[in-house]
Amino acid sequence: MDLRFTPEEIAFRDEVRSFIRAALPASIRHKMVEGRDLSRDDVVAWQRILNRRGWSVANWPKEWGGTGWGPIQQYIFMEEIQMAPAPRPLAYGVFMVGPVIIAFGSEAQKRRFLPRIANLDDWWCQGFSEPAAGSDLAALKTTARRDGGEYVVNGQKTWTTYAQYADWVFCLVRTDPAAKKQRGISFLLIDMKSKGVVVRPIETIDGGHEINEIFFDDVRVPADNLVGEENKGWDYAKFLLGSERTNIARVGVSKERIRRIKELAARVQVRGRPLLDDDIFRRKLASLEVELKALEITQLRVVAAERNRAGRGTPDPASSILKIKGSEIQQATAELLLQVVGPQAMPYGLGDDIGGALAFGELWEMTAAPTYYNWRKISIYGGSNEIQKNIVARSILGL
Repeated sequence: MDLRFTPEEIAFRDEVRSFIRAALPASIRHKMVEGRDLSRDDVVAWQRILNRRGWSVANWPKEWGGTGWGPIQQYIFMEEIQMAPAPRPLAYGVFMVGPVIIAFGSEAQKRRFLPRIANLDDWWCQGFSEPAAGSDLAALKTTARRDGGEYVVNGQKTWTTYAQYADWVFCLVRTDPAAKKQRGISFLLIDMKSKGVVVRPIETIDGGHEINEIFFDDVRVPADNLVGEENKGWDYAKFLLGSERTNIARVGVSKERIRRIKELAARVQVRGRPLLDDDIFRRKLASLEVELKALEITQLRVVAAERNRAGRGTPDPASSILKIKGSEIQQATAELLLQVVGPQAMPYGLGDDIGGALAFGELWEMTAAPTYYNWRKISIYGGSNEIQKNIVARSILGL
């Protein structure tokens, strides 16, 4: 298998790179480089720039606003977004609920929701995890009882990213309590402005507010908001999670982070010489780069194989490998950057008491430690790495 890019693909990469460089607002780029949180307006503004170019939903079919790009072009596009660095289109709409609606939704749902997802007129969040149903998602207890032309929803979702911004949430709900765990689950679209929906923030260890709890108290949802068939939601969730796990690999993010590590390690002095010249540090860095290159080749193989999986509607088991290694490498880059920055990585200026002025004079130094802690979650969400290893053992190794 020849995994080298063709001249046409290289030209496409250059086109994408040039567009991002010219179109990405400087204020957003600075926040991305410094590792600061983006505002809702930042994310909306950039996705609308992409949408005007016709690139906000590159992974969708052309009939619903997609680009018609093949898997390799989509891969190149996302890698350039990550390496710029620039915000990617809002994942919960573009990569999660949008493809589910395209594959399983009604024509009315497609016409209603898809154009608004592409232009980020509606901000979506994901209502899957619950206090007692995270890695064992099928244990979810949120119920949806049919009452005439509506469902009445009761329950709780947790770890819901950006629910404080959301207009809609796509939820897994139990519509048949008597069925086995994976059965009796349905996929429901719920307006966050509905009576009985309450959002409460959860403060993370880095002091941030990106995740929330959502409570549903007799929330009435039109039956037309059911995606596909009742009690088939588990199948749709597996379809969605396959895409999520592939995207979690984020090869471009790790490439950009390693580039930054090298740049800083060349400037940091340890015992009178650059940290980049330290033998132990160089071995760590080289080992990480080798693992990242192996992940990149694996992802290219998975991307190339997508041509033969069109229409299957089930995730490639190899996406679990991408999720495992991708999350581990991202966490390793965060740890190595923490080592480079040293005490200046302490948040809220605490490093000033140890090392004086900021070593590099850049705000993002103080985000290194919060990022390290925040990224511990990557090996958990999207299906914990332990669960992914079980999938690999069963579906690839046949154990």
